Amino acid sequence: MSDPEHARLLVDVSRDYYLDGSSKVDIAQRYGVSRFQVARLLAEARDSGIVRIEITPPAHLDGERSRRLADALGAEQVVVVPSGSDAEGTRTSVAHALARVLAERAPAGTTIGISWSRTVEAAVHHLGTLPPCDVVQLVGALPVSGAGDSLGLTQTFRSMSGVRTWPVWSPLLVGDPSTAAGMRRQTEIAAALDRADSLDLAVVAVGAWTDTGSTVYPQVTGDERRAAAAGGAIAECSGRLFDAAGRRVVTPLDARVVGVTLDQLVRTPEVVAVGYGAQAGAGLRAAVLGGVATVLVCDEAAALEMEHLLEAPSA
Repeated sequence: MSDPEHARLLVDVSRDYYLDGSSKVDIAQRYGVSRFQVARLLAEARDSGIVRIEITPPAHLDGERSRRLADALGAEQVVVVPSGSDAEGTRTSVAHALARVLAERAPAGTTIGISWSRTVEAAVHHLGTLPPCDVVQLVGALPVSGAGDSLGLTQTFRSMSGVRTWPVWSPLLVGDPSTAAGMRRQTEIAAALDRADSLDLAVVAVGAWTDTGSTVYPQVTGDERRAAAAGGAIAECSGRLFDAAGRRVVTPLDARVVGVTLDQLVRTPEVVAVGYGAQAGAGLRAAVLGGVATVLVCDEAAALEMEHLLEAPSA
């Protein structure tokens, strides 16, 4: 067979296989060769440049893009999943991804701190189980309509074989500072909050400091909101507020919170922060800037917002 004829055969076999979807067996019969020869012809077509294969994953599966975003933020890892058609669909996608990240980063013997959000709660249900480890409840309970709370989540971990739990038997927000201080001194609560000083891994949620972005925001007083606004608060994590640079914003709210502090999270070697929606983007970025988070799990909308903030002249 002459070179032009062989080249034509390479083109025809490649077109039949890659464009028309013919099987190697059908192509072999068509050209009077064996299917092993077809495989060799297809390999030759790729090696010679007759066939060029380009794989372009969607943005949420673009590993290189996620790595670029992580590098730009200074995060260890950023995991981006597709945004759903509604909040519930997005939360489900993000929760599945969070469950995978938690399973990968929680070997036996780990001490894990778990905050609460609807996404974290859903992720734990997708998780199934953990190897023997300690799970520390990082915040008191904040019941939300249609969802559970941190105490219920801790009970889920308690049912796992080999998992020890450190509960916080308190609401997240207590009515006044003196009552909150008393709750923090209770033996079991103090043990859990002290245990938060020696975590290997923490899982927290970051929400925008708005009435729709945070489950804590609707529970605070007008004075606390005004103090938060004056301090430049843009996001909330476990009832603690911070600004666009990740700096802690101290308000009267802090004295009413029974839960982990931002300083404790900053001292934790690995902190996985989860959030979704465009309004969560600024808070997730700030959590990394302030050293609160080392790993982000988010949706496409939040990732796009972080990219826009990074591209902005003032970023």
